[in-house]
Amino acid sequence: MKYFFNVILVALLCFSINSFSQLKKENYKTNKTYQIPKWEVLDISFTNNVDVKSPYTAKFKAVFTHENGFIQEVPGFYNGNNEWIIRFSSSLEGQWRFETKADANKLAGKKGKVTVTEAKENNHGAVTVNKEDPQHFYYEDGTPYFLLAFECDWLYALDYHNDKNLPKTEHLLNLIEESGFNQVVMNVFSYDVSWKKDEKLKDHPEHEFGGPKNIFPFLGNNEKPDYSALNPEFFQKLDRTISLMHDKRIVSHLMIYVWNKLVAWPDMNTEADNMYFDYVVKRYQAFPNVIWDISKEALFYGRADEAYIHGRIERVRANDEFNRLLSVHDFKYCSRFPEKVDFISTQNWVHDIYNKMLDARNKFKDKPVFNIEHGGYEESPYKVFTGDYTNAETCLRRNYMCLFAGVYTTYYWQGASWNVIIYNPFEQPESFIKPKFEYFEHMQKLFTQFNFSKMKPTPWKNGSAYNLTDDNETVLLYIHKENYGIDGAFLRKEHNNRTVQWFNTLTGEFSDIEAVSKNGKFISPWQGKADSIMISRLK
Repeated sequence: MKYFFNVILVALLCFSINSFSQLKKENYKTNKTYQIPKWEVLDISFTNNVDVKSPYTAKFKAVFTHENGFIQEVPGFYNGNNEWIIRFSSSLEGQWRFETKADANKLAGKKGKVTVTEAKENNHGAVTVNKEDPQHFYYEDGTPYFLLAFECDWLYALDYHNDKNLPKTEHLLNLIEESGFNQVVMNVFSYDVSWKKDEKLKDHPEHEFGGPKNIFPFLGNNEKPDYSALNPEFFQKLDRTISLMHDKRIVSHLMIYVWNKLVAWPDMNTEADNMYFDYVVKRYQAFPNVIWDISKEALFYGRADEAYIHGRIERVRANDEFNRLLSVHDFKYCSRFPEKVDFISTQNWVHDIYNKMLDARNKFKDKPVFNIEHGGYEESPYKVFTGDYTNAETCLRRNYMCLFAGVYTTYYWQGASWNVIIYNPFEQPESFIKPKFEYFEHMQKLFTQFNFSKMKPTPWKNGSAYNLTDDNETVLLYIHKENYGIDGAFLRKEHNNRTVQWFNTLTGEFSDIEAVSKNGKFISPWQGKADSIMISRLK
């Protein structure tokens, strides 16, 4: 019976991947009308048997005109094997007509129509910044987006050699989604790490993805690169991953470069460098779940300077017709040039993380702040990169410190963030250290119930806790487990009108709702056992 169940499970998994991880792709036919839902992605495929010099940089695009007169230009790209793609998505329902423009005569002047129907129920569009509430993220339809990110730099490699399905990627993304994460910080390509690797990996090579011999975005490989052309197979495989993420409504925070992962990048500003960079922007901008990041730690490691990052940003702005959000994984850069990015990325490991994040939020009042790396790297079966904090509860606390300062945050597990990926951690031997993903499922549950975009840090009412307040109607106080009790005098002034409830950050448990008493300290029912959040509401 167990064997039969496993066979069915594998079949369902394969069906799921084949059904949902593939882009909708249609061959071009003269004057054909295509149909897609709002904010979904359509590839229209064209064939050109005439050789095109430098196909990866050749001009090819389509001009889409909506029935209301709005014009959307959509860049096309060469997909190898004489195939050219126009990748389209729309935030407008209704009728569109398009016509292609190209250097190659056989690709120019192709006309067609696309009907965009209403959005699927769970698709809220791209992540945006709301001018009326600029310190928070929203989806295009106005739904608040509580960004909770998960770093996985080598995600592209997980199923690279599986030409049919994405079983490992599907499994990991399911865990990520179920655990409340809705964004993956990832590289287009990473090669290997410079630090010493855990000896235990030799006994589990299935978890090691660093140093791939035959995966490279250019021709050749990382040891012997050929920058004369790109490798379409690499990007076809990456398409599958980003498309699967889109199906699961997980945002791809796509770092176009990374300097410290031993990638043999072409020299800056060369034809090969520009070819790669522009191609990534052309190929992935139609995905509503894409956010651009120029490079991980952009000004570190002696490669790039400010002028180069300026130029890369200008190239994105000039070539991205969908205007996806953009940032740079470098607080020094974002801090000096906030006008060039859509949100502030900060990387800060200090012990006093709350005050540092509060300072950043107060400094940048017209943009969201995102702590993309706070030095907390939860322990795994392998010692990959420890940072300064590895204890799961301490890492969780640092995430809450960021949130209660009013900024967004990222989770790192040493078993998935870098060259080591354990895609099925809960199916490993009992001796393996398992991640505490459930802590973040509880966090997402809390901020689904209490709208983070309405909660403001109120440090003058912190006391020995940390305060988030929604116009004083709802007050959240984050309290460390070492705290004996908090006075909360400002709440007791309204004791006849307020209630109190507690939330356990480790278990997700809520206590009963009670009236606020007139005297005494507020003491967590989990004092000494778990950090908790006191919730006080007006009756």
